[in-house]
Amino acid sequence: MKKKILLLLIVISSIFVSCFEDLDDTVQVASELDIKNFIYRGLNFFYLYKADTPELANDAFANQDDLNSFLNSYDSPESLFDFLTSSQDRFSLLVDDYIELENALSGITLNHGMEFGLVFYPDGSDNVFGYVRYILPNTDAEAKGLERGMIFNTIDGQQINESNFRALLEPDVYTIGLATLEGETITPTGESVELTKQQYTENPIFIAETLTIEGQKVGYLMYNAFTKDFDPQLNAAFSQFQSEGITNLILDVRYNGGGSVETAIDLSSMITGQFNGQVFVNEGWNDDRQAQYAAPNLFNNEIHTGEGINSLNLNQVYVITTSRTASASELVINGLDPYITVTQVGGTTTGKFQASFLLYDAPAPNFSRSQANTGHTYAMLPLVFKTINVNGFTDYIDGLDPEIEQLEDYANLGVLGNIEEPLLAAALNDIFGLPQPQPLRSIQFEEVSESKAFMPTYQLMVAEE
Repeated sequence: MKKKILLLLIVISSIFVSCFEDLDDTVQVASELDIKNFIYRGLNFFYLYKADTPELANDAFANQDDLNSFLNSYDSPESLFDFLTSSQDRFSLLVDDYIELENALSGITLNHGMEFGLVFYPDGSDNVFGYVRYILPNTDAEAKGLERGMIFNTIDGQQINESNFRALLEPDVYTIGLATLEGETITPTGESVELTKQQYTENPIFIAETLTIEGQKVGYLMYNAFTKDFDPQLNAAFSQFQSEGITNLILDVRYNGGGSVETAIDLSSMITGQFNGQVFVNEGWNDDRQAQYAAPNLFNNEIHTGEGINSLNLNQVYVITTSRTASASELVINGLDPYITVTQVGGTTTGKFQASFLLYDAPAPNFSRSQANTGHTYAMLPLVFKTINVNGFTDYIDGLDPEIEQLEDYANLGVLGNIEEPLLAAALNDIFGLPQPQPLRSIQFEEVSESKAFMPTYQLMVAEE
């Protein structure tokens, strides 16, 4: 009996040892060199501006040992990534937590619900004030009574400035100090509001409504991100426009930093419909990938779920923009421009015409999530191709200029969706042949950042491989 018990203990012990060995195998932490090799492989294969960095050339290193020596000369994956990316690249992204990035691409973030811009004081100092752009529904900011147009200039009692705003706005809980803006003067009111971030899924369709003016039906869509998961809701908004018989559409992307290329094509197909199957935009890749990967992006008649697109067949669209309008928003403007009249109202856009793929540490050419190295959570969104409209226009690094300029006045933002809101009013004035008022903002302000800049998806334009 003792022999049987001893034998059983030996077997059990062996099983536990085996299990621990298997566990060690599955959670083995990747070395920093492994991560750097992934960064190098991904950029060497797909990077749009590969030719700008001699070290990314296919013959730059004689063997893997030479490459490893080069990679090890950088003190972190981030410093290597910074070196390898081109000076003309403002947008490629390396993250150390791709799960957070994946969530953000689906519209899921930690958010208190106050979307804001940050602006330098006009006195030449590095002090900064914030202005509330809009409040997301069912969030802490809504519960606390914050509204568009409110001004704040302190966080947790500290004056916001160029050096500290990132650190001050990073915590999950902080308190803003409210202020007023009159002319060039920012004055604290003594009031404060504590805000708490929670996991939140944002529907990018902020407003979709039909305005009836002088017997005409004008659709107004404020669309704040090209989030592919919400394409059915976007299509439903266009079904609403169809049923209400709109004859003009105003697309408001003043705060839309971009997102999915596919959604941008779908939205453009919803606005039109008469160009199904024609080329929306072409692609320009690096020399190694152009022949194999470049393909025309076509107007289509289905969203990714297979649902038929609700098209308006319009020959003109008005697009409201600001300096924070970027990537997929600009793609809609540039892609539609050769086909229909695109009247841009507001400010000059950011100037991002390049798209990215999400690359995981997996074998080329797929760099897929399913084959990713489980020893780390680094991923990249490098620029991989530039978009070119059918007239050959691209490289708008200085942004797309409006036909009707009207900059937001931080002291008089107006109510979004209201026909008297200055940028919407400017679009409506053009539709109905009314004279445009003088620009509202007489003082020159410079924006330094915005709430969306703290998100991992900031100003991305993401394509599927």
